[in-house]
Amino acid sequence: MTPLPDLDRPSGLLRRLVGPIPPSLFAVLLGTFSLRFSTGLTGAMIVYYLANLPKHGGPTVGPVVVGVFSASFFAAELIMSTPFGLIADRVGHRLIMQLGPIFGMLAVVVTYFTTNLVLIGGTRVLEGLSAAASVPAILGFIAAITAGDELLRGRAAARFEGATLAGLGLGLVAAGPVYNALGRAGFLLNAVIYGISFLIYRYGVPQEPIQPGATRPAHPGRTRYVAILRSSSVWLLAPSWIAINAALGLWTSQSIFQLVKAPEPRFADQWLMGHFGSLTISAGLAAGLIVFFAGLAFWGERFRTYRRTTIIFYGILGGAAVVVAGAAVNHSGGLPHVVRFAEGLVVIGGLFVLAGATPAALGMLADVSEAFPADRGAIMGLYSVFLAVGQIAGSLIGGLAAQLRGIDGILLATLLLLGVALVPLQRLRGVEHLLAGDLVPGGAPR
Repeated sequence: MTPLPDLDRPSGLLRRLVGPIPPSLFAVLLGTFSLRFSTGLTGAMIVYYLANLPKHGGPTVGPVVVGVFSASFFAAELIMSTPFGLIADRVGHRLIMQLGPIFGMLAVVVTYFTTNLVLIGGTRVLEGLSAAASVPAILGFIAAITAGDELLRGRAAARFEGATLAGLGLGLVAAGPVYNALGRAGFLLNAVIYGISFLIYRYGVPQEPIQPGATRPAHPGRTRYVAILRSSSVWLLAPSWIAINAALGLWTSQSIFQLVKAPEPRFADQWLMGHFGSLTISAGLAAGLIVFFAGLAFWGERFRTYRRTTIIFYGILGGAAVVVAGAAVNHSGGLPHVVRFAEGLVVIGGLFVLAGATPAALGMLADVSEAFPADRGAIMGLYSVFLAVGQIAGSLIGGLAAQLRGIDGILLATLLLLGVALVPLQRLRGVEHLLAGDLVPGGAPR
């Protein structure tokens, strides 16, 4: 493959933030951010809309329906990510990227015009298809243009995770003000943002050249899908990544609820439960995101000097440090503030180290794709599969753990999941060099 030219002189604030990367990769990351912003915006606005549906002439909606709609999104992404990746490998990643914004645009426009729960449920499936189509194509493109360049692959993996997290987070934050200002018309505004994502993919991203020796597969059939899923390299990585995503899913689904609600008497000794208001939580989330972004940037620059498994191992240890320090904070009632501050510093440090695990796992998945140069989209589509399985498992485990032991239960479940992620890592480390050759040019990997 002819390498793309380096970005000679980064210009503008955004390019300074993402660092020296090719213009095509910058466009992909910008499109990722805008697409994920729309996903987060719709995900929160739909909750507000459903809560006020009777005001628009619709039925009263209960929590079960809200849960089913949320599951519909993840189910669509889980089931269709790898098939869309296979199609992208056949017709080109850039073309399939453009389907994501189209699906999303259709979903939000239909939502604006209906109060029918069946149709609204269908729009959640369309939103899931939006992620299922775009993410494998985006990651397949990234894997292709970073082939043979460990530093660029590390930067791309870290910045993809950063763009995803920033987009979703800012979309969730913006949903309240947008819905308060525009009501259901906010869905039409989001259609415009989806349109911007489409234009970025359509005019900012070139079709990547096919590598020598790689040809487009004749058809993305079931046999090829099954063959890719049977790859031993894929399933060596799967347990660790699913467990890490499940550990993160515990907190995305339960933490805010536990922090704001008044604790049951049996959890009265847990200082974190019911101790915070919405503004304090927002400030804490913002601080956590800053630390996480810093960790992503730091570890994304270490792909040439550390093995992927080493970074994942450090990330798991960092997560364990967060859990232990979090447990100490949770039982710090009556202790001096300086003690709680010291425990908080450990949480910050552990979160910084934990941030490296996700781009390292993503980089390893890209390494696996080197053995399937014509199937990069299908391989990278497993990112969404592992993410969805982990999030669903984490949500279920988190609900049960919180019911049994409050925040202590969530912390314990997190630690157990991190332990599960650690188990297959040694075996994966033993075959890591076979995935894409020597990972540290000029020296032994650490």
